[in-house]
Amino acid sequence: MARSTPRRPTLADVARLAGMSPAAVSLILNDRPGSRLSEEAAERVRAAAKELGYRPNPAAQSLRLGRTRTIGFVSDQVTLTRYASGMIGGVLDAARSHGNTVLLAEVGAHGSLTGAARELTDRRVDGLLIGLMAARMITAPSLPEGLPFVLINGVTSEGHPHVLPDERRAGQSVAAHLLDRGHRRIGIVGDLPESFEDLRVSATIHQRFIGMNETFAEAGITPARIGVPRWEPEIGYEYAGRLLDEHPGLTAIVAGNDNVAFGIYQAAAARRLRIPEDFSLISFADEELAGYVRPGLTTARLPYEEMGRRGVEMLLGDAEREPTLLPMPLITRGSVRSLSDPDTEPGA
Repeated sequence: MARSTPRRPTLADVARLAGMSPAAVSLILNDRPGSRLSEEAAERVRAAAKELGYRPNPAAQSLRLGRTRTIGFVSDQVTLTRYASGMIGGVLDAARSHGNTVLLAEVGAHGSLTGAARELTDRRVDGLLIGLMAARMITAPSLPEGLPFVLINGVTSEGHPHVLPDERRAGQSVAAHLLDRGHRRIGIVGDLPESFEDLRVSATIHQRFIGMNETFAEAGITPARIGVPRWEPEIGYEYAGRLLDEHPGLTAIVAGNDNVAFGIYQAAAARRLRIPEDFSLISFADEELAGYVRPGLTTARLPYEEMGRRGVEMLLGDAEREPTLLPMPLITRGSVRSLSDPDTEPGA
């Protein structure tokens, strides 16, 4: 004999247990403004709902409130790569804390952001986020009038609300960290590629170098520089070798990003040089591997998770919908030494 499925508790069940009308219970459980019900009554209703295991019907709530409590999130490789995946965690965490569900759409490297955005808006999402793996300028998709839209890790040519990492201050903090520790003979592997000055390629990297250049110039420092074709470990290995051969007196190197830095570790090992005893190394991004290499890599963290959270807060009205820059905290590990320590002079 088939077992019957237990009946799901209803609003009327909660009202009977709490000794109140269904209308009053609805006001309390849906947090509707303007209710004159006492806090004691509200506590009684919540206790009754908990005792019965009552859960509101999302579909009924959506019809009643005119909202689906669903956010659309369109990604261009964020879900496919380890680099920016923290953004998804931030979006999901913030949405959950606001009682919202997230619908994800992934377009990959060459898919249509506009097409994916339309698919999600057809599902009546309350707002739309677009998250980019690499910060750049895009053309905003055509969206229904009045639908909130926030871009995470990018900008639009139309000037929509967006959230970005504060790369300029990160560049300043990286340069200042070396200067504060007495470094004056400094090299840069991965100097600003010309293509990165195009906002459609990168909306932020040029700011990273502006910040570094400002701080070094204020200190009267002109770093040795070497450009690279790509920011990859094998490129860091090759070009760091060239820089070290051409400038053997360097006490510190700035890597364009962590991938380049990982190659520099290998270049140092190939030359029997020690980090940080023979030269210090500092970078940008804070990849997971940065905490596992030895010594650990000092690097300015890209705040992907924080950007995801802030994007949701902007979308739902908990934060101002205006261009927002989030700090890139400097994560200090063992790859940078102070020249004031006599036990760690070059070649010690």
